[in-house]
Amino acid sequence: MSDYTLNYEAAKDEKLPSVSLNLNESTATAIYSDTDLQAELIEAILREGKMSVFDRKEGLYDRLTVADNTKFFHKWFGCSLPFPEILVMFGLQTCADKPLSKCTPSELARVYYAKYFMMDHYPVVFHEPIHGVDLHTMNTFMNMLQKLKEDKTPVLILVSNLEHALLLSDLTYKLKENGLQEIEVAHEELSETTIETEQTSTTSLTTSKLYKVPAKVEDKIILFDPTEIDYIESQDGKAQIIVNHESFALDSTLTEIEKKIEPYGFYRCHRSYIVNLQKVREIITWSKNTYSLRIDNKPKSTIPLSRTKIQHIQDTFNLK
Repeated sequence: MSDYTLNYEAAKDEKLPSVSLNLNESTATAIYSDTDLQAELIEAILREGKMSVFDRKEGLYDRLTVADNTKFFHKWFGCSLPFPEILVMFGLQTCADKPLSKCTPSELARVYYAKYFMMDHYPVVFHEPIHGVDLHTMNTFMNMLQKLKEDKTPVLILVSNLEHALLLSDLTYKLKENGLQEIEVAHEELSETTIETEQTSTTSLTTSKLYKVPAKVEDKIILFDPTEIDYIESQDGKAQIIVNHESFALDSTLTEIEKKIEPYGFYRCHRSYIVNLQKVREIITWSKNTYSLRIDNKPKSTIPLSRTKIQHIQDTFNLK
């Protein structure tokens, strides 16, 4: 097996730009875009006919149980792993006797994951693989993703959620009308001195002076109290504040706003994110080097946590 190159030359009357992307073995690559461009890209991939796009929309038997569906595909695709191992690998043993018609969306997603894994495609393209599923199912998908990478299968993930793109991929690109743009992620290779300094620093929660975060909404400027803000993310070089999953544009970069808001309990947990530490509800460990923070807001947002920042977070919350 070898690397796979995705090539698409745009026609003059199409919105989708030309795309050329090398999908590496042992690497998960994500393309983050709006839903319109995403649909155009999927159509182009299917039209080329060399890759299937897995989107959890086809090919299960609703009247059969989870076990019967999984066993059928296990035999059909000639999967070399024992059938009981597949059930455990995808967390299906507890719902094995349940008809698909009575399964939850997350249980159905895990049946789809098992089917796609046993199909043994090369490369593998997933469309919104963890949209609308629970944490257990997200973790199941990430474990499958790791197994695919260990098997040296190139993986392409198409999402409209930047958090999902950063969580699932080793390389992340944003698709815009003018082409693909790589999204830089945190530089993990830091010196021991830098890491030690970062880990031992403490965040001052002083409120010695009044501070509001100004955000633009059309022709108005709204002033947000720092305590209202869930997190701040970078999009196209500009900062966006997130309040209960609503996004508001700031006329500054993430680095500029970081210096101003840090004294109010905010922390740069990732190159593209600043989190309100008062809003952190959970620290999620997906794998040895992959972490997320779950925010205590209405949509229960998850944002990436760089592996070099995990110790600081643990120290901040006095975790052993």
